[in-house]
Amino acid sequence: MADDDEYCAPAPATGPLPAEGPPFAECVLCRKPTEYPESHRGATLCPVCEWQEAQRTACSG
Repeated sequence: MADDDEYCAPAPATGPLPAEGPPFAECVLCRKPTEYPESHRGATLCPVCEWQEAQRTACSG
């Protein structure tokens, strides 16, 4: 049954790694701190806004 354990394992995360500590970049939508460092390039979103954006794009057809 070792194959079942490997099958159910979560996929490795992609994208930038979370920052080790402050200063954190602020969310471009709600201005709350994100999990990314200030040096992260591109639009940074907090976990809540990131989830909501993923919901919107998944349902946009």
